[in-house]
Amino acid sequence: MATFISIEEPQRPAAAAPAGFALWQLGFRPFYLLASSFAALSIALWAAQVAGWLSHPYLAGPLWHAHEMLFGFTLAVVVGFLLTAGRNWSNRPTLTGIPLAALALLWVAGRVLVLTPFGWAAAIVDAAFPMAAAVALAVPFWAARNRRNYFFVGLLVLLGVADLAIHLSQLGVIALPAWLGLQLALDVVLFIMAVMAGRVVPMFTNNGVPGAGAARHAAVEKAALGAVLALLAADLLGLHGLALAAIALFGALAHGLRWALWKPWKTWRVPIVWVLQLAYAWIPVHLALRAAAELGWVAGSAATHALTVGAAGGLVIGMMTRTSRGHTARPLRADGYDLACYVLVALAAFVRVLVPLAVPVWALPAIVGSAALWSAGFGLFALRYWPVLTRPRLDGKPG
Repeated sequence: MATFISIEEPQRPAAAAPAGFALWQLGFRPFYLLASSFAALSIALWAAQVAGWLSHPYLAGPLWHAHEMLFGFTLAVVVGFLLTAGRNWSNRPTLTGIPLAALALLWVAGRVLVLTPFGWAAAIVDAAFPMAAAVALAVPFWAARNRRNYFFVGLLVLLGVADLAIHLSQLGVIALPAWLGLQLALDVVLFIMAVMAGRVVPMFTNNGVPGAGAARHAAVEKAALGAVLALLAADLLGLHGLALAAIALFGALAHGLRWALWKPWKTWRVPIVWVLQLAYAWIPVHLALRAAAELGWVAGSAATHALTVGAAGGLVIGMMTRTSRGHTARPLRADGYDLACYVLVALAAFVRVLVPLAVPVWALPAIVGSAALWSAGFGLFALRYWPVLTRPRLDGKPG
């Protein structure tokens, strides 16, 4: 079975680590550092918007928060991951040096411009980032005729279109509500996570836990991924109510069965594995809550945050630590700092989703507490991995 990304076994390090600045040697380095720093700082920026300390922002309040968690934080991690994995899939070089720095600068410019009154500049620059990333990924894929992964290029383009639609809605150019672009982007991100997790989580489970027996079943795979695509189509068509609830509930059952086949209960002694298993569990929870929200039983924000804080946050922190270690020739096991990051982000999800559902009057303290836990988890990653991401590999190899 082909793997999603190659995690190289670390070589024995030399007596002295190689010197130099390596931030621009491979895609994961700048984008993991930018994304984790932004994840920690953006909560403070959101609070500043709510308090009125940022005057005349282009995107304000909840819209800015939702947009930036998707097109700022999550998309940066996805791009860094794909540029890194793409080199292994295609056996062709991906962006390094000045071109990689330029792509990172484009992402930074988008984050700044959405906080200004310059809407058209924000729209053009922000939507250009996923499009530029799609081109950067398409070049090595096309050269290698790596057809199996062409769809990732299409998904990046689709995210760019959804991003542009949000901006055009905000600018009054199109009549579609901004939330539609956000929902479509959420569905695309869900599909990306489902594909990535399906490729790596069973493999990492079996590699990290001897005898775990994590398995994939073709019919379950098709049902789980097909349900997400059906949900995307339903949202695009504007379906609501019982029809959408039925699709989401079917997806919850399919993804729950898929997760059970990966034997998550056997991984609790291996943090670098259980963090991914725990994160994936939030996907069937998200889909079940989405169904419940369509029937009016729970608030829609519970489903959204199960996906963004629970699934995306957990998968991101788990994969960032693992790929940062693997691609810098470090041992593939979590240390105390990594474990603290995992626990903080996991607690952020439980507090944000489950506390308001159980005790609605505690919703505001839950939001504040979850934000603090999230910022602490990703801030700790940024501090811990700054020297890892900016210095050369321990074995002296490029990358």
